[in-house]
Amino acid sequence: MTESTPLDPEDRKIVTLARSARARNEVPEGAAVRDETGRTYVAGTVALESLRLSALRTAVAMAVASGAQSLEAAAVVSTSEALSAEDLAAVRDLGGAGTPVLLAGPDGTVRSTTPAG
Repeated sequence: MTESTPLDPEDRKIVTLARSARARNEVPEGAAVRDETGRTYVAGTVALESLRLSALRTAVAMAVASGAQSLEAAAVVSTSEALSAEDLAAVRDLGGAGTPVLLAGPDGTVRSTTPAG
């Protein structure tokens, strides 16, 4: 997906939520996922001495803990140029290989969309 490709309003929403989480919590990454019922789960990077989780893995964990059965989409806002294999695996575990994961820069511009598989 490029800047010239318009985003679905629901995908734009999760990018905006991820961007807000990153800014509000002053963390390196913000993420949001949307489950099969349309509910969203938003998280930032967790960096404790005893627990380190990316924003996306945290958002997936929140969805699982809340009873989500599947994911429709995920979004990450980061300065990183690529998604980690572990992040994609977490989305794939809950949503399946075809679940789209949007990667956006801090300004909210989506740089890529990658299937979780």
